[in-house]
Formats: sequence, C-alpha cells, structure tokens
Amino acid sequence: MGRWEPTAMPLAAPRTPCHDGCPPEVPRVPKQVTNVASDDALTTIYRINHDEGDEVIAARVAERLGITPASIAGMLSRLTRDRLVTMDAKKRISLTSAGMARAEEMVRRHRLAECLLVNVMGLEWWRAYEEAHLMEHSISEVTEPLIVRLLGNPAVSPFGYPIPGHAHDHPLSSRHLSDLANGDVTRVQRVYEEDEELLQLFDKEGIRPGVEVEVKEVAVKRGTLTVAFDGRTVVLGRDPARRIWVEA
Repeated sequence: MGRWEPTAMPLAAPRTPCHDGCPPEVPRVPKQVTNVASDDALTTIYRINHDEGDEVIAARVAERLGITPASIAGMLSRLTRDRLVTMDAKKRISLTSAGMARAEEMVRRHRLAECLLVNVMGLEWWRAYEEAHLMEHSISEVTEPLIVRLLGNPAVSPFGYPIPGHAHDHPLSSRHLSDLANGDVTRVQRVYEEDEELLQLFDKEGIRPGVEVEVKEVAVKRGTLTVAFDGRTVVLGRDPARRIWVEA
C-alpha cells in the first residue's frame, strides 16, 4: 500500500466573473466596537435625568453602576474629554448633544430587547431589565430594524418607558404614586425597572403599566399606601410607591 500524501488545497477558490443571473454579493458589515463602560455611564445619566427627573451627580452615577468614586471620576473625565458630558460649577452632570444621541441609541436597543424578551420569548417580566442589559450591546444597525419589524414597532417598553426614536411622543409624568391622596384615581404609567426584588413584588401584586388604581388610604404614621385595582387591595410602603409613576 502506498503512503498517503496530503493533497494541497487552495485557500480560496478563484472568483469567476458574475454575469446576468448571479446573486448579488452581500457586503461585509464591519464588526461593531463599543465601549461598554462608557455606554453604561451615559445610559445611567440618561435614566436618572430624563426618566426620573433627578439631578445627576457623580455619587449617584457611581452608586447605580456599583463602582468606586475614583472609578467614576476617571470615567467622567474621559467622557468630558470626548465631549459626551459636561459638568457645571455645582458638579451637576449633563449629556452633550453627542452624549444624548449615544445614550438614546443604547436605551432604544435596551428597550427593544426588553420587548423581544417579554413579548416574543416569554421571559418573566421582572427579569427583563437585567437580561436586556446583556443583549443591548449585541444589537447592531443591521439587526435593530429586523427586531423593530418583528415587534411591530413598539412605542414603550414592558415597564412603561418610551422607546427613543419612535415617531409618537410619550411625555413622562413626574407624579409618583406616593404623591396621591385618599380617593385619587389614576393609571400607572411606568415602574422603576432596575430592582429585580421590587419588580417581583410588583409582579406578584399585579402592578403593571396601564393598571388603573384608586387610593384607599394614606397612612402617614405607618408609612403605607393602600390602593385598589382589578378587584383587589394592596398595601405598599412609601418607598415602593415612590418607584411607581402615575399619569399626571
């Protein structure tokens, strides 16, 4: 028996000219490269200021991101250098137009991912924020419009937040459930999405965006708020009630 000899194989087949009837060549899409840490900082600033209506300071951003004051100082220095944020004399942080554009891009992809996870894949509602955070950096300019088409171009996230870039404007209310008085009737607009334990409580009690609630009792000394909706009564602490925004 003769000895086996490997056959030399060409690294790539030679290309032949394409005439009529050949399928069009698919263009190569460059791999998207993003700075995840910077994006997380920008979206955190966006959420604190735009979604929650609070002033943004370094300590608050560091707390949300779970990083040290030294780390956030370095991060903000780089974002300022890159003209993505500014800081005034009182150390209040704001997004520049470029920073806002990038933050809105990432928040849009995050909220589309939440819709995909909950509405299509059937993920538990309270898990969606953390899972979408893992997905948002993987959504590209190629896949985003496909997701939008699959979802039917949603205007809001499962937690009631508007999706940036949608044609219809959805003004955010600054009114909290904890601001209401006895007898007030309103509808839940959105809920705080970054606390899984709190979301599990809301999920268990049936508190979702769109639910109409009536305040039955405000117990100032006990620090509780009793609300009725869908034929049931729920007692909430003041802190959870502040994490629920209602229609103005």
